[in-house]
Amino acid sequence: MAIADLLIAIIVGFFPMLIIIVLFIMIAGIRIVNQWENGVRFRLGKFKDTLEPGLRVIIPIIDTVRKLDMRIITIDIPRQQVITKDNVPVAINGVVYFKVVDAKTAVIKIQDFEYAVSQYAQTALRDVAGSMSLDQVLSERESIGKDIEQIVEKACANWGLEITEIKLQDIDMPEDLKRIMSRQASSEREKRATIIKSEGDAMAATNLAKAAQIMAKTQGAMQLRTLQTIDGLGPSPSNTVILAVPVDILELAKTLNKKFQRK
Repeated sequence: MAIADLLIAIIVGFFPMLIIIVLFIMIAGIRIVNQWENGVRFRLGKFKDTLEPGLRVIIPIIDTVRKLDMRIITIDIPRQQVITKDNVPVAINGVVYFKVVDAKTAVIKIQDFEYAVSQYAQTALRDVAGSMSLDQVLSERESIGKDIEQIVEKACANWGLEITEIKLQDIDMPEDLKRIMSRQASSEREKRATIIKSEGDAMAATNLAKAAQIMAKTQGAMQLRTLQTIDGLGPSPSNTVILAVPVDILELAKTLNKKFQRK
């Protein structure tokens, strides 16, 4: 009886501690997976399953869980020094938008998928931009981004990732080249302005010639035009109007004067 009583006393004494241990194990096994996450569970180092968002229970020590953010991730493409096809040095940077679509693959097949995507995008950027001339690089940013996206997406498809979009941000050139391009653009603008002005002058001359032909064929048209011009001058006393009398009117006046003198 003494031994039985001793065992009972030991059990009763350790019972609260056992309850505490059990509660600790239960609490340690609770995992909360947020709405924007997926959890990858490994049991004794081997893949077990993927945990969806919500309250999940695992076996402490035996199970380990790695959570992955399933939202769109944004990473920068650091500034890359690129020599274009026409041997012009430029510095280009960009941004990559991607997301995890298969948490298991992203954890098992690639150690650090963000770093891998960044490195792959940098290499693709140098390859694509280096195969184009400077004018193409400056004018085809969207096309360059699409080409880089296709290259990176082929690799990321095996990593459980999906490339959403790749955008180029800045294209920096040497200062002397910027000045040359600025002068070239200024010359092009002056050239367009001169062409437009000459075209306007030609159209005006053509219209004036047509108007002159119409006035020459229509009696009294010139006089009406003259009166219209005088009326448009306004009543201001500061305006000085000089009327040029046509030569034929002067000749008519001389002829009439001679006739009156003969009489």
